[in-house]
Amino acid sequence: MRIRSFVQHDLARLVDLTIETFGPFYEDHFRPLVGDVIFANQHGAWRDDYREQVAGLHDPAAHKHVSVAEAGHAIAGYVAWSVDTARGNGVISHLAVAAGHRRHGTGAALCEHAFAGMRALGAEVVEIGTGGDPFHAPARALYEKLGCTAVPVVFYYRQL
Repeated sequence: MRIRSFVQHDLARLVDLTIETFGPFYEDHFRPLVGDVIFANQHGAWRDDYREQVAGLHDPAAHKHVSVAEAGHAIAGYVAWSVDTARGNGVISHLAVAAGHRRHGTGAALCEHAFAGMRALGAEVVEIGTGGDPFHAPARALYEKLGCTAVPVVFYYRQL
């Protein structure tokens, strides 16, 4: 596996990978949990949201980076991260690993790569978030394995 910086040619595959990775959460977990009204209000256009988000993740001039893991000629995953250099804070905003590469160290390697890039830009602390639901359990396990400390947060939704 090789980790490299994003190039524009990667965009379509990264969007597809993001949708493939998080689609089961939105459609199989979140929608049934909150119902159609709240789902439509909060994440009804989640695919389009990701198309827009992923396109804006890489902007090195603004200390926003995307690193891509390749296995052979295929993209195995990616990590998007940024640094607030004035505060010394880094954030991993997106981590997506292709199904065939999960639980093989790809996510950990991508996070460690991002951590190194953040340190190089002066970050002293990193923030990475995920859900507390069963879908996100593998992500929580990974972040804890990487030495991150969980701070529980709860969101409540209610249809009016």
